[in-house]
Formats: sequence, C-alpha cells, structure tokens
Amino acid sequence: MGLWYDETFDDHTRLGLRVKETLFSGQSAYQKVEVIDTVGFGRVLVLDNIFMTSEYDEFLYHEMLAHPALTTAPSIERVLVIGGGDGGTVREVLRHPEVKRCVMIEIDELVVEASKRYLPGIGTAWDDPRLDLRFIDAIEYVETSRDDRYDVVLLDGTDPVGPGAVLFDESFYRGCKRMLTDGGVMALQSESPLLMMDIFVETQRKLRSLFSEVHPYLGPVPLYGTGTWSWTWCSDTGEPLRPKRQRQTAIVEGSKAYNEELHQAVFALPNYVKRALKL
Repeated sequence: MGLWYDETFDDHTRLGLRVKETLFSGQSAYQKVEVIDTVGFGRVLVLDNIFMTSEYDEFLYHEMLAHPALTTAPSIERVLVIGGGDGGTVREVLRHPEVKRCVMIEIDELVVEASKRYLPGIGTAWDDPRLDLRFIDAIEYVETSRDDRYDVVLLDGTDPVGPGAVLFDESFYRGCKRMLTDGGVMALQSESPLLMMDIFVETQRKLRSLFSEVHPYLGPVPLYGTGTWSWTWCSDTGEPLRPKRQRQTAIVEGSKAYNEELHQAVFALPNYVKRALKL
C-alpha cells in the first residue's frame, strides 16, 4: 500500500495523499517545511503538517487569487504580494505586462529555498527583474513602511494558525489598506465557507469595516479538504465584475483556469454563503 500523509481538520475530517517519497524536510525558525512527492497530486508543499500547494492543482488557487484583482484595478504598475513562498502568485502577477514592480514579502526564507529547489514548475518567475523579494515581517512592513503605495495588494497567507494567524487580524488588514493607492484593490484567500464558516464570516466582517466594496468569490481547490475555497476582492471604489478586457486578453491564453466567463461566474454565491453573510 505504501506510505500515506494525512492532514486532519478539527479532528473530524482527514485528507490523505499516497506518498512516493519525501524530497525535503526541514525546520525553520517559524515552522516545519516539507516537500513530498505523491502519487495523485505530484509534488506537494507542506507547512506544519498542512498541505499548502501541489503541482497538480496549484493553478486553481494562484490564478484565482491574482487575476480578478489584477484585471479590475485602475492601475497595476505596482503590486505587493504578502506570503506566497512557493512562487505561484508572483508568477501569475508577472504574467501581466503592465506590472512594472512586484514586491514580495515572505517571512520564512526556508519556504522559498525549498520551493525553488523542489517545486521549480510552480515558481517560474524568481529571476524576473521586476520582482523584489524581501524576507521581512509583513506586519511591521505594512504598519511602518514609507515605500510608495501599491495599486494591488495580494495576501497569499496560510491558515490562521501558527505564524499565519496574525495575517487574519483586523489591524493587519488596516495596514494593508494603508499600503494601497486610492482606488486600489486588495485580494486575499479567505478560507473555506464549508469547513471554516466561522473564520470566513469573521474575515468578511473585518474587511467590511475597512472597505466600501467587499466581494467574496468561490472556486475549487481539491487539495484543501472540502474542495471549495474562497477568496475576497476588496476596494473602496470600482467593481469586481468590470474587468479590463485588454488585460484579460493578455493572460487568458496562458491560463489553465482563468478566463472571461469564469471571472463573472465565481462571484455568484450559493444561498448558504449569502445567508451566512446576510446578503
């Protein structure tokens, strides 16, 4: 039968992957970092025993985090990515020719080192001259930085446990908004409304206290337990359903999931989500 690697959700649900071999296992100052090679999902990045991304389905997550924001923001010359040590989000950002500078803030250098070596097919933009990668504390950065503001901020954080928990605090979201230009767009992963409804709803509440326009959207990510995942589009101006066609045309052909029709569809919420948010 071989070896299996299991992720357990709240001691009631378990997702297991059959492992061919462990390619890397290390401990940073922040978390345990592993890369495993699996039968069904290819190579998988695991942080503190939680599946983060896989070669098999990573495009479903990274394309949906990046492109709804990048196709709707008034400008996308300057982009800030927080987290995302596997490199998939900055890869999608830098597919947009309008992006002139992408600053990526990642606290754990070991995640990037392991991803560069063992997941080269995910992080393909590490050498792009527009990328400015910094290994610093994102919380301190968004609260104190004097850098020019960003047109788009993307939060590619882990689950709200361990070092990723602080990335769900309202004060952190406020700091991220401080780094946005007027009319800028922020997008973030906001957990599963099926498996983590309390966290999902609380995240929406915090965001609504800061932004005039807060729109969650849903899509499949099989690696993440329930399959259904959420992201959230935030801004004080603009509309998530009015993308700029020229930007879409520039990236759709090279996308595995994202296209014009999907952009519109993912913002249609099922009743159980609408009722939870009282929409």
